[in-house]
Amino acid sequence: MSSEIPLTPPDTPLLSAVDADRSVLNGFDKVQLEQLAEELRAYLLYSVGQSGGHFGAGLGVVELTVALHYVFNTPEDRIVWDVGHQTYPHKILTGRMQQMHTMRHAGGLSGFPKRSESEYDTFGVGHSSTSISAAMGMALAARQQGSDRKAIAVIGDGAITGGMAFEALAHAGHERPNMLVILNDNQMSIGHNTGGLATYFAKIWATKTYLGMRERSKRFLQRFSFLWEWAKRTEEHMKGMVAPSTMFEELGFHYIGPLDGHDLPQLVKTLENMKDLEGPQFLHIRTVKGKGFKPAEEDPVGYHALNKVEAKPKGPQSSKPLKMKRLKYQDVFGQWLCDTAETDARLVGVTPAMCEGSGMVEFAERFPDRYYDVAIAEQHAVTLAAGMACDGMKPVVAIYSTFLQRGYDQLIHDVALQNLDVTFGIDRAGLVGQDGPTHHGAFDLSYLRCIPNLVIAAPSTENECRQMLHTAFHYPGPAAVRYPRGTGSGAAISQQMTALEIGKAEKIFDGSKVAILSFGSMLETAKQVAELVDATLINMRWIKPLDKEMILLLSASHKLFVTIEDNVVAGGGGSLVGEVLHQHGKTNGLLSLGLPDEFIDHGTCEELYKSCGIDAESASRKIRQKLELEEKSAELSSPLMKKDISTWPR
Repeated sequence: MSSEIPLTPPDTPLLSAVDADRSVLNGFDKVQLEQLAEELRAYLLYSVGQSGGHFGAGLGVVELTVALHYVFNTPEDRIVWDVGHQTYPHKILTGRMQQMHTMRHAGGLSGFPKRSESEYDTFGVGHSSTSISAAMGMALAARQQGSDRKAIAVIGDGAITGGMAFEALAHAGHERPNMLVILNDNQMSIGHNTGGLATYFAKIWATKTYLGMRERSKRFLQRFSFLWEWAKRTEEHMKGMVAPSTMFEELGFHYIGPLDGHDLPQLVKTLENMKDLEGPQFLHIRTVKGKGFKPAEEDPVGYHALNKVEAKPKGPQSSKPLKMKRLKYQDVFGQWLCDTAETDARLVGVTPAMCEGSGMVEFAERFPDRYYDVAIAEQHAVTLAAGMACDGMKPVVAIYSTFLQRGYDQLIHDVALQNLDVTFGIDRAGLVGQDGPTHHGAFDLSYLRCIPNLVIAAPSTENECRQMLHTAFHYPGPAAVRYPRGTGSGAAISQQMTALEIGKAEKIFDGSKVAILSFGSMLETAKQVAELVDATLINMRWIKPLDKEMILLLSASHKLFVTIEDNVVAGGGGSLVGEVLHQHGKTNGLLSLGLPDEFIDHGTCEELYKSCGIDAESASRKIRQKLELEEKSAELSSPLMKKDISTWPR
């Protein structure tokens, strides 16, 4: 087993042959398939070390990936991967081996399945629990078209906790499409059923002899209803003693498993037996996250993803002064949560499977009775918090911006409509970089600002984030604080917590002609821009309520308002400012800088800001151009110019 990431490409003769000609895979024998799996795992270790990216999940499904592409006629047969963290081996096997070094870089491969990238990526994902619904849709489409192509959903034991997965399972049991659901259970969520007996029965249930006998017996016994019911209960109870099958059987699936997901010959044999079966099938496999790389097996959470591995320089190293480590915004949130929990016993923390990502690890350890991880169920998380608020608790929901989209109806109907005291810590607001369009928090200002009763804060620094969380928590109604991924400017964080005046902006410095209104984490960029164009700079702080008084005051002395935000321009902070100016009959110019009306691809945040035109250089250029247009327009609309124009010959 490897314990280091290789820095040089491994020898992969079979994998390279498949990369050059996909059809050669179908001619491999058992020995060659197992060698291919070894080469695939080795190349995955190397390629992720070169590019960075999701790591442990892919290592765990190497054998499954090989078996699926060997048994099924892909891409004609549809494989739908859930979430997409585990699809790096799939990408390597489907013609993208030589591009893996570009993974998650601008212009390179996506870290998730993407339909525009390859015909083998049958469904684009990034959020979880969608694979069964999508694969079922494809199976029903095949039925409508009279096609015999297959549809396979691969879902993890974490993703299957999402309510959408169970909705799809229930519907599939009703419609009975010809589809296969594979549960990749890496023993991090679902209970353990291990041992020789379980494996023995799984092998029996997957044989053609057993399946044929089962179907013949079924047809015979259905003539005698009491015998059929007795036989069905007997089979279910027998399976229930050794495998978690009963629930899936009750939903209408034929369950097989659990199987060793790293036993490639058994996987191939089982899939070959199952691929032509009628109706919904369910295969449960057991895998090890990080399989084949010792550090990842021992720490599957820590090795969920990996940064690019750099070669260690040789020779003596010059000593450089250590830089002060900046706190990530998620850590600021985590510290605030623990500090507040110490002083207020009503605080409870709720998260949809984002404990580590949202900075809640310490809170979960120190206050286990007040910590609720609801799994990947964002809708439930929001309404659970609403129920707690109804009975006197003060819930704090830690959730990513892109995932809160999945609980939007609950936010409106269950929290805001009832004006309940729920605080939302919205992480990963704005651009998140290499995870790309499925994970950018590009829309939250737009989709939140239209909700009545909701207060929305956008802190510009780490300390402001802490103080705004404190303010939102003590506000007696629904409140949201949205903050970006990663670190901020490195502002000193005050341990003392002081409530800020809700709806009050902060003037940073004065300028002339142009007033720049900065929302949230764009303040550092806005400072650079304001200095370049000699502008007044305002840290708006609050999206809702907006500081209208500040805007109207500035309108008397500034020709042009410029808003800058890491949210889509459509419906964001700039739109709010425009509404205020219009409502009060102000004719000042307005330039709204933010994200365009398109899905932003992956890349570093710096690259993406530049491509969106909200880096300091691009923004200052746009402001100068807009100011020049405003001044020309003002000249043309002056009484003197109007008089001159009237004398022009027609």
